[in-house]
Parts: sequence; structure tokens; C-alpha cells
Amino acid sequence: MSRLGIGFIGSGFMTRFHIKSFIAVRDADIRGVWSPNRTNADEAASLARSIGVGDCQSYATIEEMVADPDINAIWLCGPNHKRIENLEAIVSTIRSGKGSLIGVAIEKPLARNAAEAKRVIELLEESGLLHGYLEDQIFEPAVTRGREILWQRAAALTGRPYIARCAEEHSGPHGSWFWQGDLGGGGVLNDMMCHSIELARYLLTDPAKPRQSVRPVKVSATIGCLKYSRPEYAAILKETMGSEVDYLKRPSEDFARATITYEDDAGLPLIAEVTTSWSYVGPGLRLSAELLGPEYSLMLNSLNTSLNLFFSRRVSGPAGEDLVEKQNAEQGLMPVVASETTEYGYEAENRYFVRAFLDGRMPEVNGYDGLEVTQLLMTAYQSAEEERTVTFDPEAILNFIPAVARGTWRP
Repeated sequence: MSRLGIGFIGSGFMTRFHIKSFIAVRDADIRGVWSPNRTNADEAASLARSIGVGDCQSYATIEEMVADPDINAIWLCGPNHKRIENLEAIVSTIRSGKGSLIGVAIEKPLARNAAEAKRVIELLEESGLLHGYLEDQIFEPAVTRGREILWQRAAALTGRPYIARCAEEHSGPHGSWFWQGDLGGGGVLNDMMCHSIELARYLLTDPAKPRQSVRPVKVSATIGCLKYSRPEYAAILKETMGSEVDYLKRPSEDFARATITYEDDAGLPLIAEVTTSWSYVGPGLRLSAELLGPEYSLMLNSLNTSLNLFFSRRVSGPAGEDLVEKQNAEQGLMPVVASETTEYGYEAENRYFVRAFLDGRMPEVNGYDGLEVTQLLMTAYQSAEEERTVTFDPEAILNFIPAVARGTWRP
């Protein structure tokens, strides 16, 4: 097979971001989209056709899309609370003898909690499919190039890095389900710390060694509802996202911080400091990372761009996101991320998974990595709730459900 036909489950913001990135993927075509909202699915399919990344159509059911011989792989980008249901539909179709899927790539986080993540793995193993965990930030060009140089030159001469600091911050997600703890599995910690945890581990891992050469030991975390617990912002959120999002009665965290202690295969201690926020107000989405070693450091910030624009007060118009994702202003001096699909890693990510599926090999970044990230997220929630450092123990965290997801958290 020389080209991969891809079907998307989900038609929202994330799916459309992925679709745009396929302009830079040479050996795949977007052939289908399924969504419970057929109008949205039609619009996403139209987007794919309009930018020339595939003769794409919308499907009435997941089963119909999976059974289509033109669909060889599924990118699973639906909401967290539908992850198991969507994956079960894929697996049952394959089990019935329909379709010719090679693999499935699953957006972050893998699931809402450790038990659901374990069920995802069971379904993937039952299906016999190749599987990938869609974590775009480890594919950012600045990350991959910086990591390569640092480990080849500085770490090789003076010793491995020992501290990684990673953060993702913006003013909040687009869809109302993200803001509901039971649907998302939590708030910003589950939604975005999954990025920062995996990026920090990636930076701390010797490129010549497997992921398992860096082992999590313990987690200390804090969560808070800093902005949207204030009555005026809770009211704005409710008006914008719908009556089911009421942060005065059922809040989710809009800030989370964690310190994860790792140990490498030589027994050396490593530290990851990760921060995520829906309460950050700046030009827009900010991704930042640092990697520190005995004689060197790496630093990157997605808002330190090579392009800036200035608009005076006389330049006015409707709000949008034409300069940067989660754009917060339309006037003043503003950074522009010229190609977000490139800078945030989506293009390289999708090239990687397409090539792995076409080659018939299991991606190095797969569902098992997503499982460990979910286990770490649940350990962080437990640490925050109990206000103590918690030893990383996947078995102990298996049936843990965060208070935010249960609707019992009162900050």
C-alpha cells in the first residue's frame, strides 16, 4: 500500500486542526469523517476537499466508515466521554469481518481515568490493530531539533539532563464538554497536563534508549479554580458554554501544577515540573519548555515568534484566531504563529503515524504510553486531593475517580 486512507471520528476543533496539517503529509488522504452531528461532519469533510487533502465524505455511522475499503486507519478525535463507545464500535466492526483497517491513532488523553485507559488497551489488543497515541508536542520541530542537539553534544560530554519544565497555558477550550468534569474526566489537568507530562519525559529520555528507561517514582500536585470560580467569570462561562456549565455549583480546575520524580536506568533521580492553565490571559496559547543539565540548558516558547504585528485602536473588527490559537486580543503588539500546524507538531506527528501504519510497524508512541500518562494524571489528582506526595502505583490508582469528575470537588 502506497497511500493511507484515513477516517476521522469527531468533527470539532481538533479534527479540523489535524485535517489542515495533512497538507504536509504526502502519502495519505482524508477519506471520511463521522460525527454525531452530521452537519459538522459535512463541514469537516468539505474542509478536507477544499484544501485538497482527500476526496472526503461524511458517514452516517462509525461502522459504515470502518467498513469502507477506502478507509485504512482511524484518527479517533471524539470527546473523552465517548472514547470507549467509539472504540468499541470500531472493534465490533472489525470483529464482524468488515473493513480493512491497519491502525487507529487516538488523541490525548487516552481516557478519562485509569480504568477506562486500561479498557482502551484491552480493546486495542483485541482488535489486533497497530495503534498510536497522538501527542503532538513531542513532534514540535523546536523540540525534536533541540533535543537532538542537546543530547548529542552537551549530554554526551557532561552528563544527562536532570530537570524538565513544561507548560501549556491558554484562556480555555472551545467546547462545552471540556468544562464539565464528568465528561472530560476532570478539568485542565486531564485536558492539558497530559501534554506536559509526556513532553517532559520525552526530553528527559536518552534518545538511544527506550521510554521505559525513565521510570516514574512519585508525584506531588496542586489544583485550583482561580479565575472561573469568581462570580463574574462563572457567569460569563455559563452564558458562553451553556447552563450545564455552572462553576459556582460544579467547578473543574482551571490551574494545575505537578512535580514528578523519575528515576533512570542507572538509578539517577530526574525531576519534571509541569504546569497547565485555562486561566492564562496573554496573546493566546503558550507552550513552553526547559531542559536543564549539568553544563547546559534548553528553552523554548511558542509565543517567541519571528513575526509580530501591531494594530492601533483604529483597527477594529470581529474577534478571531487568525494570529494564534486562543487569541485574546485584536489590537496592540501581537505575536503571530505563522504555521500553527507546523510549530505545534501536528504535521510531523501525522507524517510519523501515517508512515508507521503504511510500513506495518507499531509506532513507538502508542496506547501503552497513553496509559502511563493517564495513570500519572490520576496520581496527580490523588496527590492534589490528599495534599501529599503519592507514590506512583498503577494498580493502586486503577479505580480512582477524581473528585472533579465525580462532581464533589469544592475548591
